[in-house]
Amino acid sequence: MTRMSRHHAVFFFEEYIPCNHHLPYLEIHNFADGIVALRPRLPSAWNEDAREESLRDLLQAFLKMRNAAPPVLWFYTPMMLPLARDLPAAAVVYDCMDELSAFRFASPKLPLLEAELMQRADVMFTGGHAIYDNKRRQHDNIHALPSAVDVSHFHSARHPGAEPDDQRGIGYPRLGFCGVVDERMDRELLHAIAEMRPEWQFIILGPVAKIDLRDLPRAPNLHYLGAKSYADLPLYFSGWNAGLMPFAMNEATRFLSPTKTPEYLAAGLPVVSTPIPDVVRQYSGIAAVTIAEGAQQFIDGCERALGLPGTDPDWQASVDTFLATLSWDRTAKRMLVLLEEAIERNQAAKQASAPRRAAFRHIAAIRPKIQPAVFDYLVVGAGFAGSVLAERLAAGSGKTVLLIDRRPHLGGNAHDHFDAAGVLVHKYGPHIFHTNSQEIVDYLSRFTQWRAYQHRVLARVDDLLLPIPINRTTLNSLYGSYLQDDAATAAFLRDRAEPIAEVMNSRDAVVSQVGTELYRTFFEGYTRKQWGLDPSQLDKSVTSRVPTRLNTDDRYFLDAHQMMPAAGYTRMFENMVDHRNIHVELGVAYEDVVNDVAAERIIYTGPIDSFFEHRFGRLPYRSLRFDHQTLFQRRFQPVAVVNYPSLEIPYTRVTEYKHLTGQVHPHTSITYEYASDIGEPYYPVPRPENQALYRQYAALADRLPDVTFVGRLGTYRYYNMDQVVGQALATYRRIEANPRAMAMMSNGQSAGPG
Repeated sequence: MTRMSRHHAVFFFEEYIPCNHHLPYLEIHNFADGIVALRPRLPSAWNEDAREESLRDLLQAFLKMRNAAPPVLWFYTPMMLPLARDLPAAAVVYDCMDELSAFRFASPKLPLLEAELMQRADVMFTGGHAIYDNKRRQHDNIHALPSAVDVSHFHSARHPGAEPDDQRGIGYPRLGFCGVVDERMDRELLHAIAEMRPEWQFIILGPVAKIDLRDLPRAPNLHYLGAKSYADLPLYFSGWNAGLMPFAMNEATRFLSPTKTPEYLAAGLPVVSTPIPDVVRQYSGIAAVTIAEGAQQFIDGCERALGLPGTDPDWQASVDTFLATLSWDRTAKRMLVLLEEAIERNQAAKQASAPRRAAFRHIAAIRPKIQPAVFDYLVVGAGFAGSVLAERLAAGSGKTVLLIDRRPHLGGNAHDHFDAAGVLVHKYGPHIFHTNSQEIVDYLSRFTQWRAYQHRVLARVDDLLLPIPINRTTLNSLYGSYLQDDAATAAFLRDRAEPIAEVMNSRDAVVSQVGTELYRTFFEGYTRKQWGLDPSQLDKSVTSRVPTRLNTDDRYFLDAHQMMPAAGYTRMFENMVDHRNIHVELGVAYEDVVNDVAAERIIYTGPIDSFFEHRFGRLPYRSLRFDHQTLFQRRFQPVAVVNYPSLEIPYTRVTEYKHLTGQVHPHTSITYEYASDIGEPYYPVPRPENQALYRQYAALADRLPDVTFVGRLGTYRYYNMDQVVGQALATYRRIEANPRAMAMMSNGQSAGPG
């Protein structure tokens, strides 16, 4: 079956059912909304190899006839993979509704084909939470979408009409089951409850599969009415008093997420079910659903269900509130969004992995023996600050710009690249874009598409992985407490906070908010490793805004915009500086060109103390060392970043990049991060004496009207990426307003976008 997803046809591959025909052919049925149903008809006498070969030929013929773009391939079963293994695809979907390998007569090929399908699938859906938990580490882009319901269709059962002929003569009370009768049915339980309540009538709708009809329990009050059409189900349900799910507890039901649960409820039927894990997880809190184990409990549950309308006449109202969140339309919209993201990600990946452009207009040679090159601006540093200003000056003001960087790549610390395994990684540690500024988003969106991403961080404390920032979940998990609301959480933290008359340093800032125990658990060791100093030696600004939360929100950032460049940061920077007025030289230091290039003005984003040859001494920076590793497994950890606050562990955090990028890849790459005093300058050390030293350099900078210092290093101040972009845009506006009287961004003026 195919359906259009914007510009791509979607092919759905379900289990093939042989037919009694002598020649193979393909039925093509066109429906509304662009849906095309393809029904292959093959001789049932053919063996498996002959059927697969014929199906491949029929599918290829159909695609050749359509002459369309590569379709989306949507698999409900891995057994259909051989039919389309070689087809080009815009995206591949594996919609895993159940653990098919656990069913009777499952093909021995199924596990191998499923492994191959998961390797190729760009997005994977599971029909319930239990199977999601079982497979979530086997795929990078997997989502649990439990069974939903067409509420309006089954609501009609609440208004009885003409009863079907084969049910009309059956007495009351009626308790019914609807579904395939196979090894998932607990036949012993069904026989027992029929014997225990001979006055109750048990109606079974559905085909019998994979079991002998002679093995079905028989009794005068057991009525097998066979398979019914979906359209007719409400007519049958309207004559029932309760819906039953007497499933066996075996391997075939371990991952079951029955569609009948919400359908019974929508039809106005109380439900009695054996303890299927997904039913317990999703429905055990609903008064109309009873979970029962064993015949006596099941009978007790049925009696409760039959009496429910009398004891709780308004039970359906609460059920309807719950069902409002379980529509198939809502599930379909969620699937469509994830599918479109997968298609866009594939397109972005092709773009990102394509050979890097050779379109940068490098100066062939800038050396004393060659006539000096002349530019309006020399921009030193091709990170965010330098690249944004180069782009604005070139595209916004028509200026000629020489953009240089001593590193052999664009993007500064945000540079990303494909490692030897083909995994997109961040060379200098994780960079997550987040901002509340629509202006900054609009500006950067000129150069990249985005992937929605909500950053979550966990902290390893002994054997626990706990959300950071500290929230209610963190506290409940750490202390075994049962804080239920914001007020209880606030009281819990107040009891541990230690009032400090004057907050003088980072230790005081944390202890005054959450107390010594939480300070030592999450902050003391991590801060010592990160800064090489005890928190009591650091300015209070480092931790004065410790974002403890009273609720269960486990997002690391709360900004309005949180996303990642779809094709990576480096591709975004390439697009940004790809302008005829911008000339790029990489692997070139400022000292290499300053005497060989004539430029009216200089934009300097390097360390300000380096520019002045460390005249007053070096400004202290904290650096980082990265240990990049590729692992031959799908997943290493449950989130992108796990912090390690203990001093016994030398690294501060571990990053797994596929969480950030959304890349689907059979391997994963991770980075162990170590803080150090040696290496690239990353973090200005926030101490009063360092700020005093910086002000000496800022005073020198103020005397240079033709040099502008911007960025983290140029202003000795830690900025998030969006703040650097905002600072650069603000600097550009100042240049435009008064090009000869630049206000120094180092003198404390706003770095915001406005």
